[in-house]
Amino acid sequence: MERRTLPGRLIWQRGEIIATRKETERTQSITIALPGWMGHRPGQHVDVRLTAEDGYQVERSYSIASPPEEKNQLILTIERLDDGEVSPYLVDELRIGDQLELRGPIGGYFVWEVQMGGPLLLIAGGSGIVPLMAMIRHAIANGGVVPIRLLFSSRSEQDIIYHDELSQLVSSTHNLEVIYTLTREQPQGWTGYHRRVDSTMLREVAWLTTQQPLTFICGPTSFVEAAATSLVELGYPPERVKTERFGATGDG
Repeated sequence: MERRTLPGRLIWQRGEIIATRKETERTQSITIALPGWMGHRPGQHVDVRLTAEDGYQVERSYSIASPPEEKNQLILTIERLDDGEVSPYLVDELRIGDQLELRGPIGGYFVWEVQMGGPLLLIAGGSGIVPLMAMIRHAIANGGVVPIRLLFSSRSEQDIIYHDELSQLVSSTHNLEVIYTLTREQPQGWTGYHRRVDSTMLREVAWLTTQQPLTFICGPTSFVEAAATSLVELGYPPERVKTERFGATGDG
């Protein structure tokens, strides 16, 4: 995955936690006040650094969930990995008033802004929704004029990150459509997809027009590679399909 850094911004900054919100049983959003933040583009990420009392340091990268229209603060959405060094602390122990070191923004390839146009096809696997949510929020903040279709794969309905917010946005925004597939457990009466994303599903969901939409896919490596390959086989130009991958322990 190509990552290009904007020059002059990679300095460590200390921010204060001003809000937390539980998204799922394993996922939490944290809002960080950063008075010196110079802004970001939807799709970028930051490095987070934790320092123990004995001086031991550990760093992890997390996608930014908030749109650039929210000034002097960032929202990160973290999924807890039980064997991780960082995510359990950020999800279970971090409290309002605590401080956090971070640097960024990082990344110039997997980004989208309204002036790039649309339509926009977003494909998310699990916590891969986070940078795509920044794009959705950015689009809404600018009038919601770009048609967006999101295909979101989760293990179960309880694992859908931003479920309530997405439902509200769909009901209030004409140009946003969200399609779910639940791969492990479905509630009674579920009428959506209930399998892993495959070429048949993508053929039914994706816009297959003379001008295919800009497409952003984010999730585990195998998920991303399968979805991207299927779209290209369906006729999508590879240059219009951008991907962001993370491994099983990438956010630990």
